[in-house]
Amino acid sequence: MTSRLVVLISGNGSNLQAILDACKSAELNAQVISVISNKVDAYGLTRAKNADVEAIHFAKLEDETRQEYDKRLVNFVITKQPDYIILAGWMRILTSSFINHFPNKIINLHPALPNTFPGTHAIERAYEAYQKGEIEHTGVMVHLVPDEGVDDGPVLAQQEINFIQNESLEDFETRVHQIEHKLLIKTIKELIKP
Repeated sequence: MTSRLVVLISGNGSNLQAILDACKSAELNAQVISVISNKVDAYGLTRAKNADVEAIHFAKLEDETRQEYDKRLVNFVITKQPDYIILAGWMRILTSSFINHFPNKIINLHPALPNTFPGTHAIERAYEAYQKGEIEHTGVMVHLVPDEGVDDGPVLAQQEINFIQNESLEDFETRVHQIEHKLLIKTIKELIKP
């Protein structure tokens, strides 16, 4: 049976593209049912449209609390009957109003190892820490989202990334994204295998 995926994004959507490509090539026995972004100008919405996948800008209403937004999001996502919800660069912290409806179904990708650099700009912060001699490597992880903790749910997969001397931040970032794409697809493949 083909797994149904809903992908939540906030930006460029390169990890979304990796998922779309893996579905198209049948590397993943899955289908992206809907791509949802909280940002109207997220390029990931264009990627979804280009792949003939539903692309939804899910705007926060004025005076709406995080919980109210998440309840509306739940009501929409439930209609898609997802097997998994993939957070691929979703830059909002989900509340329990959303999380509790999808136990063990929300998967997050984070460009750092467990317990290091939670939150935004993890790649830049790791690069900076390396420049200061504080760390020798960083990594990428894919984890479940059981609660409102930031980037700290049960780890499904992780991969270390060594720094290369004199590598620019841009080149390092490109390398991290390539590893993210591979690890995310590999992890989803493990999760959905019959």
